[in-house]
Amino acid sequence: MIKAIAIDDEPLALKVISHFCARVNYIELCKTFTKTDEALAYLENNEVDLLFLDIQMPGKNGLDFYRMLKPETMVIFTTAYSEYAVEGFNVNAVDYLLKPFSAERFIAATDKASKEYRVRREQKTADNYLMLRADYKLHRIGFDDILLIEGLDDYIRVHLKGKAPITARLSMKAILERLPQPEFLRVHRSYIIPMNKVKSLYNKTIQIEDFVIPVGDTYKDIVAKYF
Repeated sequence: MIKAIAIDDEPLALKVISHFCARVNYIELCKTFTKTDEALAYLENNEVDLLFLDIQMPGKNGLDFYRMLKPETMVIFTTAYSEYAVEGFNVNAVDYLLKPFSAERFIAATDKASKEYRVRREQKTADNYLMLRADYKLHRIGFDDILLIEGLDDYIRVHLKGKAPITARLSMKAILERLPQPEFLRVHRSYIIPMNKVKSLYNKTIQIEDFVIPVGDTYKDIVAKYF
């Protein structure tokens, strides 16, 4: 069961979400909030898998609010303003619902969340691939295809062999926890590498194909254990 909360400054909008959630059997809408500070206090003490989140709210913008949370939390944005669709895209939202939305459109969005939720649970027992959300879709990435993972503030970029890189909103700590150990090693605050792709180690740099990656002072002793 997916545990969810809804945040919207319009009580009527929350009633609509509550009504639609009651029509699906895989979502438990635990609470609704009209204020982001009350929602944040709840999130600090309760595990939540999915947010239904309005973007245009008094006080803190919904997008800014979401950026404060763990990147693993799924979000479906709800708003009356279509110009926010690109911003929702940029933070890897599960979906974007433009008010007023129908029950069918709502269920299509929650079906996406359900699929991602199942995939995440299955991945905990998988041993050869990574599932990563980016560009409003799930990417199945073979561990053997990863050349390196680069940290970019609140985002990561996964560089792949023979494919375009994938950028997703996730912390380096969070992605490292989803990678098999010790096959992947963090060698710098901004880089995680697959051990079997290392071509050479020289003068505090690691070469993987055409990439030359610095070894951070904090990680040099860990790297020395393996090379």
